[in-house]
Amino acid sequence: MDTGGAAWLITATALVLFMTPGLALFYGGLVREKGAISMMMMSFGALALVAVLWVLFGHAMISVDGSSFFQFAGNPFTDFGMVATSGDNEAMMGSAYSATFAIITVALISGSIADRARFGSWLLFAGIFATLVYFPVAAWVWGGGWISQLGTALGFGDLGVIDYAGGTAVHINAGAAALALALVLGRRQGFGKSLNQPHNVPLVLVGTAILWFGWFGFNVGAEGTGNLVDGIPGLITVNTIVAPAAGILGWLAIDRLRGKKPTAVGAASGVIAGLVGITPACADILPGWALLLGFVCGVAAEYACDLKWAAKYDDSLDVVGIHLVAGLIGSIWPGLFGTTSGLFMGFGVQQLILQVVASVAVLIYSFVVAYVVGMVIQKTIGFRITSEEELAGVDESVHGERAYQRTGELNQVGAA
Repeated sequence: MDTGGAAWLITATALVLFMTPGLALFYGGLVREKGAISMMMMSFGALALVAVLWVLFGHAMISVDGSSFFQFAGNPFTDFGMVATSGDNEAMMGSAYSATFAIITVALISGSIADRARFGSWLLFAGIFATLVYFPVAAWVWGGGWISQLGTALGFGDLGVIDYAGGTAVHINAGAAALALALVLGRRQGFGKSLNQPHNVPLVLVGTAILWFGWFGFNVGAEGTGNLVDGIPGLITVNTIVAPAAGILGWLAIDRLRGKKPTAVGAASGVIAGLVGITPACADILPGWALLLGFVCGVAAEYACDLKWAAKYDDSLDVVGIHLVAGLIGSIWPGLFGTTSGLFMGFGVQQLILQVVASVAVLIYSFVVAYVVGMVIQKTIGFRITSEEELAGVDESVHGERAYQRTGELNQVGAA
């Protein structure tokens, strides 16, 4: 790795790490005022815990030796505490970059259980999920595991599953787990559209801006490990701009067609849907197809987010509607429009088969494990707060804090 590539990789690592505080702001603005601290703390808690687990054993689990198609994950004890890796500067930089993906994936899940989860139970779930789901799935997709071997196993020659930056490992993974936890914890009291009124829209937009900013580290980061000039960072960068831009237009267009007003939260949601969709395909489709992908993801996510009212599951902040749905579309897209292997680009159906198999497999695995783990936690130490705590507000009942202190309240404290 040359010095320019090393500098960019470190920068990209910081950008992706910054996405988790950005997510905290995005989620924190979307919830009710009395749940803002809880929502943001779940992101920061995931950052703290997953980073520690990564150093202890996560980095060792995300790659396999490829000796068997059925290897689950790497041995967590081969380099416990990164003792061996610490002497290899390039490997340490790569590991730090990969750690940020694990952190944001786990943090994303928390949006589905806003206003009703215990913090300690969430951390327990986050640690188990990272260990049993994220680390192994990352090994399957990027670490030589069965998904990366799928093309060869099916006799498709040089074709492999395309997931450049995390459609399966990050977004489908998080979205499926979010659905599982939403079902385990059940609906909030007073479940209905009135609960979905964000308490701070500017905070949502700030969080969205940070996420879009950080996403360039997410998508272009891996390209910087080699020669930035000879690679394709330009294509990835353009796609990371245009897909979320088209996502805004797709979401707002459907809102207008459905008689809704063009809201800032809708625009922000369109950005995220477009970003999610382009993540797996950013290096493998032309900008025109990236535009179409972003628009389709914006439209599909807008409709998908409304499905929870009919299906009566309480995915509080639409992790399922945005990350799972747009993640599935983006993961399948290269099989349709991939520059060198897409069905509609003059190639066969083989790439599409690979994309669908990998996407469905990760969805099922993540959902099942998350549901079982969540249910065990709920039935033992309890995952959901009590009805009384929910009425009082999860911030005060769980964290003993408020997001905002009113002027009158501050004066009373001063007088006391």
